[in-house]
Amino acid sequence: MRPQRENGVIVVTGSRADALARLDVFVGEWVVEARFPGDQPAPSSVTGDGPVVRSRFEWALDRQFLLQRTEVPIPGAPDALMIVGADLETGAYTQHYYDSRGVVRLYAMTFADGVWTLTRESPDFTPLEFRQRFTGTFSRDGNAISGAWEKGRDGGEWEHDFALTYRRAATGVCG
Repeated sequence: MRPQRENGVIVVTGSRADALARLDVFVGEWVVEARFPGDQPAPSSVTGDGPVVRSRFEWALDRQFLLQRTEVPIPGAPDALMIVGADLETGAYTQHYYDSRGVVRLYAMTFADGVWTLTRESPDFTPLEFRQRFTGTFSRDGNAISGAWEKGRDGGEWEHDFALTYRRAATGVCG
């Protein structure tokens, strides 16, 4: 199922249950690596060179919501809790974002053909100082997501903020 645009709004056809079932590919434990401009990695590593950033996706409330918990043992970087739900009628996704700084945001989310997007272009619980967009692509085997966050100011062009790579964790890595 592919989202379609109608009058600038993303419309997902099909039921809410079908939309939620498509998110099963996220469920599990992931190790995350961030890369900042200049291709500099964050001080996190799955090879033991630094603290390991973990992200865990799991179902909650009878599979009505997908939870994502991210633990970032790096000073100054926030831990976060994200909750994804699907609209009852359209199946369109919304991600509710909360972090350890007290930041609360809403992102429009899509997931189609192995491509995951999150977009925030209007104020919500937090003033909109800049627009945000994440695009991540699943590997063919479903064990990695390669993506990047972008930001935009004052209606200008999107610019690269930082890259993220999620790798499905081996048993016991994120336990």
